[in-house]
Amino acid sequence: MENTTITAIDGLLAGHATDEEHCTGCTAILCPEGFTPGFALPGFAPGTRETDLLRPECTVDAVHGLLLAGGSAFGLAAADGVMRYLRERGKGFVMPQAVIPLVPGAAIYDLDMNRRPGLLPDAGMGYAAAAAASSAPLPLGSLGAGRGARCGRLYSRADLPEELNPTSKAGLGSWLVERQGIKVAALVVLNALGDVHDPDSGAWLAGGRDPQGRPLGREAMLACLAGDSLPPSNTVLTALATNVPLGKVQATRLARMAGSGLARCIRPAHLAYDGDAVFALAARQPLGREAGPWSESLLGAMGQEAVARAAVLAVTGSSLSDQALTAII
Repeated sequence: MENTTITAIDGLLAGHATDEEHCTGCTAILCPEGFTPGFALPGFAPGTRETDLLRPECTVDAVHGLLLAGGSAFGLAAADGVMRYLRERGKGFVMPQAVIPLVPGAAIYDLDMNRRPGLLPDAGMGYAAAAAASSAPLPLGSLGAGRGARCGRLYSRADLPEELNPTSKAGLGSWLVERQGIKVAALVVLNALGDVHDPDSGAWLAGGRDPQGRPLGREAMLACLAGDSLPPSNTVLTALATNVPLGKVQATRLARMAGSGLARCIRPAHLAYDGDAVFALAARQPLGREAGPWSESLLGAMGQEAVARAAVLAVTGSSLSDQALTAII
C-alpha cells in the first residue's frame, strides 16, 4: 500500500489514541532524531503549548515530536505522555542532568461533543498515541485528535429547531505531494467555523446544512456572522513536514505559506474565534543525489496543495480515491 500520509517523510512516526465513548482523542507525531521546526498562527484564539521555542530567534533548533489533541486547553496535558515515551527511549535535547524531549502541541475545542466533560485527553492518552506511532500509512477520519471535530460550527447559532444539529462531522486528513524526490506532506485536524468547499470548483462538501442535508448557503453564513456572538469553539490544526533540510527561518516561512491552503477550502477561515495553528517540520538529513531542484517557493506551493488535499480528506474520509482527489484539487 502506497503511503500518501505524513509518515511518508522518512524519520517521522505517527499514531492515534481515541476515546470513542467520550468523542475525543489525540495524535502524536514523533521525530525521535529531531526535525527543524517552524510555526505560524493564522488564528486568533489558540490553545498551544511550547510554541515560543519554535520562534526563529530562539536557541533550540530541533523538536522531537508534536502533540495534536482534543479537549481544548485540558488536552494539552497529553503532551506529557508523549514526552515520557520519548524520554524512556533516550530521545530528546541532551542536557547535563537529563535528556529532555521537546514536544510542542495544540488542541481543538471538542468539549461540546464530549458526553461526560472531564474525561479528556491526558498524559496516559498521549503515551498511548506515542506507543502506537509507526511509519505505516496513518489512519484517517474521525479518530485521534479529530474524533470530536466538526465543520460549519458557525451555523450552530442558526435559526433552526433545537433538536437539529446543522453542522457536519469532520475529522483528520493527511496527504503527500512529491516532485522529483522532493516531498511535502500535511496532516490537518479540521474543526472549523466555516464550510469546506472543493478548492477547484468551489462546490460545497461539508458544513452548515439543513434537515435535508443541503448547504445552508452564503446568506445564512453572513446572517450568522452578523449576529451578536459566534461560537468560540473552532480550530484547524495543521502539521506540515518535508524531507528538505531547512533552517528555522525557512521552516517558519514554509508554515506561513502552506497554511494558506486552508483558505482554499474553508470558508470563512481564520476569523476572530478561530484557534488555527500551523506547525512545520523539516528533516535534518541531506537530500539524496537523485532529488530534483527545489526552492522555498516550490515548497510553499507544494505545501498549500498538501494542506488543501488533507483538509478535503478530513471531511470526505480515507476512502476517497487518488483519481477523485486529483479531480478535487
